[in-house]
Amino acid sequence: MTRVLSGAALILIAVVLVWFAPPLLFLLASLALLVLAFVEYVSLARAVDIDLPAWPVGMGVATTAGALSRTATGGGSSVALEAVLMSAGVAIAALVLPRWRGGRDALPLASASLLPILYLGLPIGALVAIRETRGPEGLFLLMLTVMVSDTAQYYTGRLFGRTPLAPAISPKKTMEGAIGGFVFGTLLMAVGGHWWLPGAPWPLRTLLGAAIVALGIAGDLFESMLKRSAGVKDSSTLIPGHGGVLDRIDALLFAAPIYYVVLKYV
Repeated sequence: MTRVLSGAALILIAVVLVWFAPPLLFLLASLALLVLAFVEYVSLARAVDIDLPAWPVGMGVATTAGALSRTATGGGSSVALEAVLMSAGVAIAALVLPRWRGGRDALPLASASLLPILYLGLPIGALVAIRETRGPEGLFLLMLTVMVSDTAQYYTGRLFGRTPLAPAISPKKTMEGAIGGFVFGTLLMAVGGHWWLPGAPWPLRTLLGAAIVALGIAGDLFESMLKRSAGVKDSSTLIPGHGGVLDRIDALLFAAPIYYVVLKYV
């Protein structure tokens, strides 16, 4: 019951924010989501003895998300985004130097410090940009596709699952569940996009739907890999019955950037 109530509350909050929140409120909510996800990421890193410089990395991640959202909405230029990415990357890499103590963890420390810019900053910024450029319906279509795919994977996996998809990472995921996710997630994008992505032909919507499902599965497995490496079941206990923020947005973190790129350039 706790899981059901928490899930219903999360869906209600997401719907209200996506459809009705003013741009500034949605941006602030997205930044709050980013902060919570980053805190969980830092916790996972420290669970495997990677003590990354949290404050500088967090500032770089937040700045990257803000720069992408401003660039997409006309409030900034692509030059500004490039400047943020290059400056943040160089600064974070430099700040890693004093953290190293002479062991064999230099590459893991540097990699874990730079990864959040790509893993968290750009995807969250893309979510804000999608809403501003394509409206609430464009963003909600992405979220609904991921949600339907996840639900289909769960139930088809329980009913028909026999073949493990990635046993070393997530033993409960099956090929049959993934197929169910592809069928229903792609169908949702192909049909829903008729109204919510006007101008996009159905072959493009179908391919986009399949890509979003594939990326969502990859994002889910990627976060599961991080958790398994850290020896934890959930990224946190923030959401009763659902784990942490990363557990809820893992699929979107991989799907949102590509969805944004397709909508902008294709």
